Amino acid sequence: MSRLSDMLRTQRFDDYRYYHQSTVNQTLHLISAVIFLGCYALLFRDPALAGLVGWLAMLTRQTGHFFFEPNGYDAVNDVSNEYKEAVKVGYNQTRKIILLIVWGSTPLVLYAVPTLFGLFDPPTGRLDFINDVGAVWLAIGIGGGIIRMIQLFMTRDVTTGLVWVFKVLTDPFHNIALYWKSPLKLLRGELIDTAIAEADWGDEDAEEAAHLT
Repeated sequence: MSRLSDMLRTQRFDDYRYYHQSTVNQTLHLISAVIFLGCYALLFRDPALAGLVGWLAMLTRQTGHFFFEPNGYDAVNDVSNEYKEAVKVGYNQTRKIILLIVWGSTPLVLYAVPTLFGLFDPPTGRLDFINDVGAVWLAIGIGGGIIRMIQLFMTRDVTTGLVWVFKVLTDPFHNIALYWKSPLKLLRGELIDTAIAEADWGDEDAEEAAHLT
């Protein structure tokens, strides 16, 4: 259990220091985390609506990554952006772009093939169409996670893949604990989280680490 905890802490710390230096990005992750909790609540009551809400949260997160996060040389961690992309455990930018293309093409595919080759009943109105889009988006989100987990099984090891899945599922809770002060930093004009340079999660347990910023 200690090894699993260490792996989880390492994945979370690397994610924080490498990919969440912008307080705008952190704030968007905070908003996204709250939306994701709503998605979790909807998941067993209305899966299609959960799919729509989940991708709203995902777009909020990725907007922060693509438009506000520094993409050049990382002076704080003394590594290149290419290095960070190569060692990324989860979805790096290339994988995210592919996933977003699949996501964005869903309404077009369903417009051209409303039943998705017999998977759905023919929609009788706009709400049926939106419901079908949500169902497919939920499947894409779950499928994307499973595919990356299997990739990690093959390219790294089973433990890394399982820890990553657990990290992703619990990220909304962890993001709220980690970034709840980010909007205040942003209002003070602090566009880059200066605490990252001094952050060291080392031997701290995950619960303490969540409050370093």
